[in-house]
Amino acid sequence: MFRHPVAIDPADIDHMGHVNNSVYLKWVQEAVIHYWQSVAPPDAVARHLWVALKHEISYRKPTFLQDNVVAEVIAEKMEGARAYFTTVVRRGQDVLSEVKSCWCCLDAVTQRPARLARDVASRFLPPSPCDTFQNSSFDPLRTFAEDPLHLRQRLPL
Repeated sequence: MFRHPVAIDPADIDHMGHVNNSVYLKWVQEAVIHYWQSVAPPDAVARHLWVALKHEISYRKPTFLQDNVVAEVIAEKMEGARAYFTTVVRRGQDVLSEVKSCWCCLDAVTQRPARLARDVASRFLPPSPCDTFQNSSFDPLRTFAEDPLHLRQRLPL
């Protein structure tokens, strides 16, 4: 998870005395881009741009000028050139909004969709269950060969 402090400007406050809903999109944009810039190698940052394709925002509580706010960004998954993020905007423990967003990675020169190299994507994506299993020391074939009853004793029939 990446934590991005949010600055609230007087211009962000609407006629109702709280932050205008449209400002949350600006915060998500800033947070996701700063997340990318903080975890990707400089050459990958230089070669790629990100464009938001879709945002789905759930507003929970109003935000005010004097609030200390943080946007927490979690990269959920990648599919081709698309990346899916969840951004939670908080004031302390209070959730102010939750945003699900889909972004497209672009080649900075051609501005066409571009897939990230695996080693770059792995810097900000959570490890998949397959990665965790592959990196574990458990080897079912070796365990079974050493103790053929090992698996049968632990599995209910």
